[in-house]
Amino acid sequence: MDILRSSVGLLAGLLFGFGLALSGMMDPARVLGFLDVAGAWDPSLAFVLAGAVGVSALGYALVSRMRKPVLAQRFEIPHNRPITAGLIGGAALFGIGWGLVGLCPGPALAGLILGLPQVIGFVAAMLVGMLLHRFTAASSRR
Repeated sequence: MDILRSSVGLLAGLLFGFGLALSGMMDPARVLGFLDVAGAWDPSLAFVLAGAVGVSALGYALVSRMRKPVLAQRFEIPHNRPITAGLIGGAALFGIGWGLVGLCPGPALAGLILGLPQVIGFVAAMLVGMLLHRFTAASSRR
């Protein structure tokens, strides 16, 4: 079962990476063009976003009709709804980072295969940020 789950995960990841490449989400210039609503706005990624929302909505609709997942014991659906300062701060940092360099974590990880220095630098900075968060979160719980 673990090999099957890993294989399905690998296939899903490859499909996701292919979709990111096909849609242009790994191209920082295209992403920045989409975010530049006051300048030379490129609306093409709005279709990518609409497609992603549609697929997600379909997935949630299917989950609501299923008793349990095919390859797991239970569904892992987040139920935490409160809007906290940490959530707002994290969303703001995510948006600022995306707007500055035109990359977000998923496309950046997929883009590592291209070997672009900008992508490698972004992923390195992201990993350092994750480690800093882990360290500061762990020390604040003590």
